[in-house]
Amino acid sequence: MHMTGNTILITGGGSGIGAALAHRFHDLGNTVIVAGRRLESLQAVVGDRSNMHALPLDIEDPAAIAAFAETLVSRFPDVNVLINNAGIMRFEALDRARDLTDAEATITTNLLGPIRLIDALVEHLAARPNAAIVNVSSGLAFVPLVATPTYSATKAAIHSYTQSLRDALSGKVEVIELAPPAVQTELTPGQSTREGYMPLEAFIDEVMGLFAKQPTPAEILVERVGFLRSAEAENRFDQTFAALNEFARKAREGSASKA
Repeated sequence: MHMTGNTILITGGGSGIGAALAHRFHDLGNTVIVAGRRLESLQAVVGDRSNMHALPLDIEDPAAIAAFAETLVSRFPDVNVLINNAGIMRFEALDRARDLTDAEATITTNLLGPIRLIDALVEHLAARPNAAIVNVSSGLAFVPLVATPTYSATKAAIHSYTQSLRDALSGKVEVIELAPPAVQTELTPGQSTREGYMPLEAFIDEVMGLFAKQPTPAEILVERVGFLRSAEAENRFDQTFAALNEFARKAREGSASKA
């Protein structure tokens, strides 16, 4: 992936990893468009930066995605990089019947949203020079968190979908997966200050260094996520699953006790 000279669309660009990536890529001289539901948050990310723009997008609505893609290509015909970063993470209890609204919203946002947006833009991207699609998955794609089962499942699905997409677009569009570990953002309440989670700036520093490698790795994996990514291959999935879930439980309880 080229680090400069791009026009980059980042979904979920109003906060967290999306906002941080937007600023770092903009600092390198790229034109950046941040998209998401809350225009106020997007505009705060843009601030007074030139060549950075905010576009509202409801990633849950298929018709809104189609209309957004038309507007995007009309206003920014040079767009050549898509970073699918928008996502939600909801806690769910699996030991009893429940309202499935959270599970369904998670699938719609985290899985159908990127699939629909890729579909709407793939032909345009394939015709652009130095085109790339970056799908943000998670370390939980490889070892799931019991408390967020649908989130983990959607990220596993994004990992699989990205592998197929990479082969299908070979020679046309570079396809990259970014799999974060637990990072201090507001993905879930209290997470931005949760002990043991990777500080956002440290994560972005490492990620940008990996993006700058030539050739760009097919999977952008910071060192901290490696123990999840390689758990199954190294025949330690069960131990890693137990350790991850115990760590996450204690981290959440620690955050709650300080609140």
